[in-house]
Amino acid sequence: MALGSGEVGIPIYSPVPESLYPLLAVLLLTIGLLLTAFFFIYEVTSTKISRSLVQEFATGGAASVFLGFGTLFLLLWTGVYV
Repeated sequence: MALGSGEVGIPIYSPVPESLYPLLAVLLLTIGLLLTAFFFIYEVTSTKISRSLVQEFATGGAASVFLGFGTLFLLLWTGVYV
């Protein structure tokens, strides 16, 4: 929808202050990498019989979410507004 000549658009603001982008990027990426390391160590050290599919999905899913949001805030921090 295009704006007419007399209409003024409403600016969109981030719900997260820009000053928190570096902290969130580092924190979320660190947690994601720690969970990824835990997932890798769990897969390498456990046997096929002792593995838990629920724990694998929970750890892998949590690591994925933290790494995804950490990457998002890293991009926002560097000025790549996605």
